[in-house]
Amino acid sequence: MTDLTRKGEGKPLRDAMARRGLTQATLAAKTKAVDPCGKGVSLGTVIKVTGSGAYASDRCRRRTAELLAAALDEPLADHFDIPPVSTDTVER
Repeated sequence: MTDLTRKGEGKPLRDAMARRGLTQATLAAKTKAVDPCGKGVSLGTVIKVTGSGAYASDRCRRRTAELLAAALDEPLADHFDIPPVSTDTVER
């Protein structure tokens, strides 16, 4: 599974949370509601991905990023760098 890098050290995520009046805990709960499996993203992971400072993480799993964006009802590309799709063919 591919990891994605958050944009702006997580500031776009924090700004989106502020616009919606969400805390990290409520965002974590919203990810459970949008997850077809009902699992969502743990509060600890939400803290790492949306936080700043020494305990923040710039990278997360694509599924985590997708659930966070869905819970915020915003495009994934607004918050994470999306790698381009390669069209190169490798000859073997």
